Amino acid sequence: MSTFDAAPTALIVHAHPESQSFSTAQMTTAAQALRDAGYRVDVIDLYSDAWAPVLGREEFAPVEGHFKPQAEQRRAVKDGTLDATVRDHLDRLLAADLLVLSFPLWWFSVPAILKGWVDRVFVMGGVFGGEYGLFGEAALAGKRAMLLFTTGGPSEAFRPGGALGSMDDFLFHIHRGMLEFVGYQVLAPVITYGPAHMTDQERAAALETVRESVALAAVDALPAVR
Repeated sequence: MSTFDAAPTALIVHAHPESQSFSTAQMTTAAQALRDAGYRVDVIDLYSDAWAPVLGREEFAPVEGHFKPQAEQRRAVKDGTLDATVRDHLDRLLAADLLVLSFPLWWFSVPAILKGWVDRVFVMGGVFGGEYGLFGEAALAGKRAMLLFTTGGPSEAFRPGGALGSMDDFLFHIHRGMLEFVGYQVLAPVITYGPAHMTDQERAAALETVRESVALAAVDALPAVR
């Protein structure tokens, strides 16, 4: 096996509508840090790709009676009729040793387009359910995932007792309800607080911090793939 074949793979799913944003610069920095750490990096840019976030009945075979999305996902996986784009993203997800979700924190959560990606690609019968269980028995058990995101407010606001409350509270539904649910071991998030309020010099320093943090996370993720 060649060194290239043995290299771990990271999938970055990025959700920001502006290619010149700090969030996008942060994603690009993280991608390079992963490459420097020996990863093959696959990037899905949801806005650039005009990803359709709505999970609807029209992407499945005709259904008689009530439409049950997860049941139809499971049937589509079994019958080989899953939407071609969803199938492609699912295959890329399953091939990755490390998943990185890159986004700005909007309304204490992920942007709608990224939530829609989870709705459509975390397919029942493909990553959980069917032959798979939940959490440690799901399809992505043994792999790693992490969040890479920005906020509008300062770090003090997201501490216990801060103006907005503990960041851990905001992330629970993502960490536990999305990532751990399908088997991932979740790494510590990489967060840049309030980049819009920084000077250019401060933003440059923040990107260097991102690079260093992602490089460390890359090492933490390696035991999953060795």
